[in-house]
Amino acid sequence: MRVLGVNALFHDPSAALVVDGRIVAAAEEERFSRRKHGKRPVPFSAWELPDRAMAWCLEEAGLAPGDLDAVAYSFDPSLAKPAEDMGLNDPWDHLRLRYAESAPGFLAASLPGLDREKVRFVPHHVAHAASAALAGPFSGDGRPCSVLVLDGRGEQASHLAGRYEHGRLETLAAQSLPHSLGLVYESLTTHLGFLHSSDEYKVMALASYGRPVHLERLREHIHATGDGGFVALAPDWSELVPARAGGETDWPAPYADLACSVQAVVEEVLVDLAQWLHSVTGDSTLAMAGGTALNCVANSRIWRGTAFDDVWVQPAAGDAGTALGAALQVTADDDAPADPMATAALGRGWSDDELAGWLRAAAVPFTTPDDLAAAAADVLASDGVLAWFDGRSEFGPRALGHRSLMAHPGRASNLERLNDVKGREQFRPVAPMVLAERAAQIFSDGPIPSPYMLFVHSVDPAWRDRIPAVVHVDGTARIQTIDDATTPRVAALLRAFESRTGLPVVVNTSLNTAGRPMVDDPRDALELFGSAPVDALVLGPHFVRRSDLFAGGSR
Repeated sequence: MRVLGVNALFHDPSAALVVDGRIVAAAEEERFSRRKHGKRPVPFSAWELPDRAMAWCLEEAGLAPGDLDAVAYSFDPSLAKPAEDMGLNDPWDHLRLRYAESAPGFLAASLPGLDREKVRFVPHHVAHAASAALAGPFSGDGRPCSVLVLDGRGEQASHLAGRYEHGRLETLAAQSLPHSLGLVYESLTTHLGFLHSSDEYKVMALASYGRPVHLERLREHIHATGDGGFVALAPDWSELVPARAGGETDWPAPYADLACSVQAVVEEVLVDLAQWLHSVTGDSTLAMAGGTALNCVANSRIWRGTAFDDVWVQPAAGDAGTALGAALQVTADDDAPADPMATAALGRGWSDDELAGWLRAAAVPFTTPDDLAAAAADVLASDGVLAWFDGRSEFGPRALGHRSLMAHPGRASNLERLNDVKGREQFRPVAPMVLAERAAQIFSDGPIPSPYMLFVHSVDPAWRDRIPAVVHVDGTARIQTIDDATTPRVAALLRAFESRTGLPVVVNTSLNTAGRPMVDDPRDALELFGSAPVDALVLGPHFVRRSDLFAGGSR
């Protein structure tokens, strides 16, 4: 069973390929086009397909479009209602639905040789749910699994609560539009001067600097209803604080207080929804997806505040992940079992020789050290900034040791330094990488291992002064645990860095600059290295020092 999953309608267009139940490839179009999020989520862009991501997925598997058994499209227009009937103010939404109805024709044109009759529509929230429950590490052991999906919108709803058993989804609750936690958060993002459907994570970071002074008032507009649903309509934000113009660099307390208040009320609703779901299913495991599941602070509240023993969040929880979920759901519908998602490293990769070829073509001097970890650790220990490019790129928004920017965590100034390198707001945190076996000695109040940076943990007070660069203002950190099986070179680097500094932690942030997608191919890495104040570049097993760039020679 060969199924290509496609997400295209709203934002973060992507493709994923599942062959005989195995996830072969998954990638976001932004990594090819270099346009962040691929496109804006407006009706006029709904026809745009992830052409390059689809083509690459097929190329990776050596397949032609005619070899596919199905193409799974993560939206079902037959289930949609007109925007005005759902209380949404979007006069052009009918155009989006027309494009969705025409998707089989668009796909057949983009993938010559594809039979348009092989295109299957998968409901948007079902695709989200499948991306979590059918890909989770527990999916192969037969255990039933509760699933919770929340985002901006799907065909008619903004939420799904259900249960998977033997690959079959039982939907237990769905909140109809216009009530939407995702749309509320998007609305706040715009009011604070950020770009909606893009910068919501900035609001989450800003919230840690504020106080929930508007919480009681917001509860009038945003609250759970006790039956698996909720009320969520954006208030008039200007009655609380004036709108903030984009581009301003100062952040007066009232804006942080508003962000904090909204974050707090959203967390309350999410915990209530998860508790309700557990009361119905009694399951030990919860899987989560949808854009709201990228809110790692809320995820931690759910992990701590509900009766679920295990909480697993899809690494590509946003709309990009629906390409994978749609493919997995079609696979399950045909009674074909699927393997768990063992890694988020599902994108493009290059051989060591190919990477050396890129360096030679660019006339960049490099070495291939016998002990790469030692060379890289020396840079970090001497307070250098290291660009790290290794293996296949990550599927989803988090840098997980394949396309990362690294620094010394013991220098408090490195937070400001990295934000300057990347062109980011100074209130935004950077994250720690730590070996899985060492994590519990430093971090608590969150699940360990935590390989996908989707939860926040409290930093032990004894460590906060030792690794200040990765400690957020509220004393937490969004950790990534590392193991030898999935990221052996990073694990070796962490051990080498600790032997030099006594610190088992390294700063990790995504390898990109503001407004650009994460680095994906070697050309992207070399462009960033040439334009940003980075001291060294690891490209697979190869090592480049900025100080050697003018020395000449390569091998």
